[in-house]
Amino acid sequence: MHTTKSLCGIALAAALCATFAPAHALPGAQDRVYTADQNSNTVSVIDPSTNTLLGQIRLGNQRPDVLSPLYKGEVNVHGLGFSPDHKTLIAVSNGSNSVTFIDTATNKVKGVTYIGRSPHEGFFTADGREVWVVVRGEDYISVIDPATFKEKRRVQTTGGPGMVMFHPNGKLAFVVSSFNPTVDVVDVKSHKVVKHIPVTSPFSPFLQFTPDFKEVWMTHKDVGKVTRIDTATLAVKGVIDTGFITNHLAFAKTAGGVRAYVTIGGENLVKVYSTGDAPALVASIPTGALPHGVWSSDDGSRVYVGLENGDGVDVIDTAANKVVAHAPVGQAPQALVYVSHAAPSGGGANLVPRANTEPINIALKPAAGEAKGFVVARNLGLTDALEVSLYKLKPDTVYSVYASGQAAPVASFKTNSKGMANGTAIGPMRKVAGSLSDKQAAASRILVMEGDAPADPAKAVLTSVQ
Repeated sequence: MHTTKSLCGIALAAALCATFAPAHALPGAQDRVYTADQNSNTVSVIDPSTNTLLGQIRLGNQRPDVLSPLYKGEVNVHGLGFSPDHKTLIAVSNGSNSVTFIDTATNKVKGVTYIGRSPHEGFFTADGREVWVVVRGEDYISVIDPATFKEKRRVQTTGGPGMVMFHPNGKLAFVVSSFNPTVDVVDVKSHKVVKHIPVTSPFSPFLQFTPDFKEVWMTHKDVGKVTRIDTATLAVKGVIDTGFITNHLAFAKTAGGVRAYVTIGGENLVKVYSTGDAPALVASIPTGALPHGVWSSDDGSRVYVGLENGDGVDVIDTAANKVVAHAPVGQAPQALVYVSHAAPSGGGANLVPRANTEPINIALKPAAGEAKGFVVARNLGLTDALEVSLYKLKPDTVYSVYASGQAAPVASFKTNSKGMANGTAIGPMRKVAGSLSDKQAAASRILVMEGDAPADPAKAVLTSVQ
């Protein structure tokens, strides 16, 4: 029995492997970084030894070519997980309610399981015999047999489970929620919730263990915080104020100690925190647009960051705390995982080339107050997409978005009770916003007007940064 390999597989967390790996063993040619590309419905495959995109596993068509009643592909490829032996990758698509099983050596799809409404993330149990996938649109975890690809049972949870991870002792699973301020602790053997832990926010999309497994850290995307939970006492140990749109986090063992790397989407930063009884901010690393998924290499020397609005991956050198490389991927990468010894060296079989062009990101500034927003424009071939994200506006209010002095709005969005709105306008945007493939964002001016008011820069709530 090879103890190091077994422990790394059981943990399902690259951070643990950093404890045992050689101190200077940089990522190898058999390792892989995968991203789940929500808009292009692909899984991008990166060789971390060269930081190059090998190609993509196409699971469905690019938006908006997914709306036909006869369409059979996957929609909104969003979550990722992998098996203890690193031979199987799972991709969770929340639009088509599916879990796709992929052979990491060949990049071929082995099977697909269709489950309940809007699944989000999934992982293998410590022994590799089951795959647990949270069904965020309902109130349970779907337990799947990875040999038959059949759902074998369901684990009842608090409504809206967002992610599940397993303690390496195989006894407990921790489940965060996307709609309720609680963490469920599940007894793996009985498949029953044994404790509910109250937390600070109802929206928690991600959790991860510290390398010593003494704590679980979870992100709160809506309020910009991270909660720490003691895995022995099953109680909250502390809360860290992290920043606007706190997405995912990863741990890496560095020369300075174990560090937490937290993606702050609204600030285009990865914030680095010390660990221990009193975590402190030790660095802020600028990245590309809207950092989201993040995972460390087994040796802790690199941290890989998916850029949701940048359609790429930034590579951080943990010794220098700076971005040292970049790789292009599919559109709107969400989850990201690092899987060591996943494939033969140079293995790029059964992959397709990247089809998408680079996006244009446009920041929005408020005329007054705390309103925030940003726009990303993407070329979709015959059509284009303008994705709009608005924050800290009046609740339950309609806002119209204008581009380049057009008399009619490109789109209108209604904020929720927290003053947030997100949506996409699809059409021949190049007539409105200029070329979306030459990065000339300054050629377009975006105005956000309250209600159905006509475009007027003097009265705009938000305007693009010129």
